[in-house]
Amino acid sequence: MTALTLSTAGVATLRADALVVGVAKGPKGPVVAAGAEAVDKAYDGKLATVLDALGASGAEGETTKLPAPDGLKAPVVLAVGLGPLPAEDESYDEEALRRAAGAAARALHGSKKAAFALPLDDASAVTAVAEGALLGAYAFTAYQGGEKKAAAAKNGGPRQPLAEVALLGAKPRDKEHKAAVERATVVATEVNIARDLINTPPNDLTPEAFAAVASATAKEHGIKVQVLDEKALTKGGYGGIMGVGKGSENPPRLVKISYTHPRAEKTLAFVGKGITYDSGGISLKPAGHNETMKCDMSGAAAVFASVVAVARLGLQVNVTGWLALAENMPSGSATRPGDVLRMYSGKTVEVLNTDAEGRLVLGDALTKASEENPDAIVDVATLTGAMVLALGNRTFGIMSNDDAFRTAIHEIAEEVGEASWPMPLPADLRKGMDSPTADIANMGERMGGGLVAGLFLQEFVGEGITWAHLDIAGPAFHEGAPYGYTPKGGTGSAVRTLVRLAERTATGDLG
Repeated sequence: MTALTLSTAGVATLRADALVVGVAKGPKGPVVAAGAEAVDKAYDGKLATVLDALGASGAEGETTKLPAPDGLKAPVVLAVGLGPLPAEDESYDEEALRRAAGAAARALHGSKKAAFALPLDDASAVTAVAEGALLGAYAFTAYQGGEKKAAAAKNGGPRQPLAEVALLGAKPRDKEHKAAVERATVVATEVNIARDLINTPPNDLTPEAFAAVASATAKEHGIKVQVLDEKALTKGGYGGIMGVGKGSENPPRLVKISYTHPRAEKTLAFVGKGITYDSGGISLKPAGHNETMKCDMSGAAAVFASVVAVARLGLQVNVTGWLALAENMPSGSATRPGDVLRMYSGKTVEVLNTDAEGRLVLGDALTKASEENPDAIVDVATLTGAMVLALGNRTFGIMSNDDAFRTAIHEIAEEVGEASWPMPLPADLRKGMDSPTADIANMGERMGGGLVAGLFLQEFVGEGITWAHLDIAGPAFHEGAPYGYTPKGGTGSAVRTLVRLAERTATGDLG
């Protein structure tokens, strides 16, 4: 993990591999942002002119490297675009700062130390820049040997992350600034751990292996852990989880991780879909649709990372995470289309498509979570391709049985920089899941498939319990070129939203 410090050193005297400054897009060209005054002075006040001559505009995410002039210890100045210049009486948007810091950190992979001289008007800006830098510095190189790493670095591929970030302009002795850095470090660390889990090949991250990682980490942070193996799941009647997992040689697990605070007044339950590999089962996915299916456990990774972050932050709220882990494979013992499963709730489900498996494992976990009667349940899942068609690759959908709760989560997600959109649960779509054989089918109408999945999950939420469903199928795994603080591969989507939800629950501020 990249080290992060608040530095009181002067720009001219600080020794680093690079100095990072912000540049906004002004009406007549690039404008040097606050925080970079000393750097601009070293260029005789002509930094914007030099950047303009090099074609830099200040557009969001744009990076331009310059040789540092005499008077600066650092050999390189990296200018990063902040996007449009804010109005005279306004500050830079937190997400713009977060993305700029992330883009700069990515551009400096392979460096030992960089000093960030970006606008830091208040503690919120400190949080944004710190988070962006730590998230942007992420790289997954665990499976690359020495020669592979060297070749990749030479050809512009993954290099070792930027080792150290020094934030200039913040106040190390200011309690708010210090707390902002500590929080950003915890949250970014856990997001990056979620990314590591998502990027881990499925032959190494089986349900049993995921459960082992969760158990070891939870215990390290004083979080209680309970793991139900295939014998306990069978005995307990978890027909959904067992039905999905029985086609694989790697049996399923249900992991419960519980953080409690002695003065907590509220309890949240987070439920994560953890399909460590999804072949589609007997309803096999076609070629071209299964190469990235190691990411189908992104919901469970988000839940796991969120609970650990809440524990590390010591928030005054009880949070229980449920990781529904299984591998969905075709074999002679796999669930077939037409089979009927008896869920943990007692409800029977006719399986019409074994590739609609996430809702089956979540159904059992939601019922189990409901037994503890939490104040609210939030499930997170890479659940449907329909949600990607509806909202694209960068936005997750939010469904809920409570409009105010759905709105609150949407506002929280936007606040922390995670794009989301509230989605309905139309009652008329429920009829499409009627089964002549069982209580409900796991498929309904094709149109509105993401909403149908939400309606299915709602059937397994305890009566009177506030619940929301986050379908992160789009933003959970990024297959394109990195941007801002978002890497190629696992993103850790929803972690920051869940942590902020826990924070606002702890303070009683849900609006």
